[in-house]
Parts: sequence; C-alpha cells; structure tokens
Amino acid sequence: MTKKNKIAAFSDYYPSLEAVKQAKETISEVVETTPLMRNRNLSKQFCANVSLKREDLQAVRSYKIRGAYNKIKSLTKQQVSGGIVCSSAGNHAQGVAFSCKELHINGYIYMPTTTPKQKVSQVKMFGQGFVEVVLKGDTYDDAYNAAMDECARTGRTFIHPFDDPQIIEGQATVGLEIYEQADKPIDYIFIPIGGGGLASGLGAYIKQITPETKIIGVEPAGAPAMQQAMEKGEVVELPEIDKFVDGAAVQRVGSINLPICQRVLDDIILVPEGKICTKILELYNYEAIVVEPAGALSIAALDYYADQIIGKNVVCVLSGSNNDITRTEEIKERSLLYEGLKHYFIVRFPQRAGALKTFVGEVLGPTDDITHFEYKKKTARAMGPVVIGIEVQKPEDFNGLQERMERHGFVAEYLNEKPDLFQYLI
Repeated sequence: MTKKNKIAAFSDYYPSLEAVKQAKETISEVVETTPLMRNRNLSKQFCANVSLKREDLQAVRSYKIRGAYNKIKSLTKQQVSGGIVCSSAGNHAQGVAFSCKELHINGYIYMPTTTPKQKVSQVKMFGQGFVEVVLKGDTYDDAYNAAMDECARTGRTFIHPFDDPQIIEGQATVGLEIYEQADKPIDYIFIPIGGGGLASGLGAYIKQITPETKIIGVEPAGAPAMQQAMEKGEVVELPEIDKFVDGAAVQRVGSINLPICQRVLDDIILVPEGKICTKILELYNYEAIVVEPAGALSIAALDYYADQIIGKNVVCVLSGSNNDITRTEEIKERSLLYEGLKHYFIVRFPQRAGALKTFVGEVLGPTDDITHFEYKKKTARAMGPVVIGIEVQKPEDFNGLQERMERHGFVAEYLNEKPDLFQYLI
C-alpha cells in the first residue's frame, strides 16, 4: 500500500471510546496515572479553577510513552523481528526507547543534530542497550526523512510520533484520566500541539464524553503548522520554523491528525517563544516545576483567554519536563527580550576620553544595567561603534533611556527590531 493510500484509508478514522479504554489497559503496565492538580496561583491569577495535568511526572517525563508503548505493543513478532525505527526531537524517542527496553526490542532512533544533549543522553539511558541513536539533519523533518530511508532500505517497522491510530489512542488516555479525575465538569482544556497526536486523541475522547468542553490547542508562534493546516483545510509544509520549542516545532502535522483536530478543536492559540520562556521561569520560580518549552505552552495560552475563563473549570496539560540546563541562559534572554526588559543597540561613541563615563553617568538610569559591551576602536575616525546590551527594570524605562541617548549626542541603532542583524551580532 502506498503512503497516499494509507492516508486515504485512515481519512475517516476517529478514535473510539472503546479503543482508548483498551489502550489504557495496554499501557497500564508501564505508564503512570499522573495527577490532576489544582494550582492555587494560577486559579487566583485568572479567577478560575485551574488544574494541571502533570504529564511531566511520567517515568520518561512526558506523555509520549503512552502512544509509543501502545503502538509497539500492538506489533506482531514479524514486525519487530528486525527492530523498529522512529524519528523524534526527543520525547517520542524516550518513549520508544523505554518501550524497547521493556519489551526487549531493538530500536533505531533518528533525532535532529540540534536535539539538546540531555534528551540524547536520556534516550540512551532509557533504552539500556536496546537502542541506537542516529543524529541527522537540523529539524525533526530531516530526521524523519532519514528514518524513512532506513525503513525503505531495511524493511524495519516505523513508529510515527503522531500520525498513527495506535499512537493517537495512546495519547487519548490523557483525556480519559482527566475525565475520571475531575470532580467538576470541565469547561476548558488547553493542549500543546506539535504534530497533533495529543490534541487529536485527547480532543476526540473528551468531545465524545463531554461535547460542551472547549478544547483549545496551543502552538508556538514560530511553528504554526496546525493553525496553517486548519486555515487551508489541508496539511501544509512550513518552509521555515523556529526550532526553539523542540517538542512542538514541526513543519507539517499528521494527515490522520488534521481531520480529527478539525472536528474537536474549538480554537488554536499561537504563543510567542519569548512568552513561553517567561512561563518556564515563572513555573520554576513560583511553583518549583521544571518544564521544557513545549510543556509551558498550555499555561502560556491562559493570558489570551483571561476574560473567558473567569469562574470556569480549566485544565492545562503540562506535556513534558525534558529541559536541558544549558538552555537556561537562552530561556532567560528570550524572556527578557519579550517582556521589553532587555535592549540591544549599536551605539557610536565619540572617540574621546570620558565618553563612556558620560554614557554610564548621564544616559543610564539608576536601575539600568549594562549586560553586553563590545567595543572596536577605529583609527582616524571620530566615532567608534559599540554593540551594547542594556537591561531595564520596567518596560517603560526604555523610553527614558532612548531620550537620554539622543540628548547627550549618542547616535544609536536599535537591534531588537532587526532580527537578521541582531542574530548576527549577538
């Protein structure tokens, strides 16, 4: 059967309640029933009853183990005899690796070269000798294409991270648990979206049980694959994506997932990557919860629904906590830029003694701080360029900073609004 025919065969597929219940029984061997925890701070902030579905507490620290184990457990001996193959930005890979170890199956796991080292190490740890990690390409889609070439060459079975009925049914068990755990009718569920496995599975289950519950999908603004697909009514491939939210940044969503999401999603919110970073830091500082960028998506979307969810029962799915500590500085930087607290300039300093002293003493405000300074003196020129980063205490402090630069004769080019130049210089 060709790939096109396979897609056509599943075009009418919709996960049944019975299939999800069976998946729950299958995965109960290895999957935790994660808690649904009311969050006091978020409930107070939004004047709502906000609960968090803590999929970050799974053994592999994400919900992906559900679909991976459900799919692999359904395979025949012949299908697993030569080993299985998957492609993943990290979390699906860990689920597959864990499943391979539990079921004593050899796995070949293709991951982008940009995958955080922590996730690569975790995959090897969970596989415990049953998996081989192969790093290929810069995006999930590059790794996917390499994995498909491997399957075509060897005849091994491919375990898709989202575009597969058994994967969808496994992820749908998150919805089953939410329904069983909730002590009141749920008004809203916010779900992170990458390829659409969780959104299609959870959404389909909940809509069959409580159709009045609003299902809100959340994507990173730099990778709006599902939003674009739903707008155009067909799967589209994004030419470029921001790979920062690695657990949810795909160039195209699943062909099986899209029609289900069209039926079950009431809305899709796009959240800027900087705002996601702010929520990661808030969760850590105020809740002692560590999440990866994709894990913060659902909470980051609450601000966009602040008026609608007042007095409502709301669930946010925390999808994973596989974050790499080496990314902390980048997360802080993106958050500060988004919040309007960090600003970069090319400032042309007069090449005379005391120019820097004037800048520090007369231009910087009392709570402003220089966090980046790169100066190159040019001989025989009156002005020397400086790349300078300044952190302010409040967003409104920025206007005063600019006004004082102009008043004291410092010619400046603002870099935050010039992404190409910004990325080149900073």
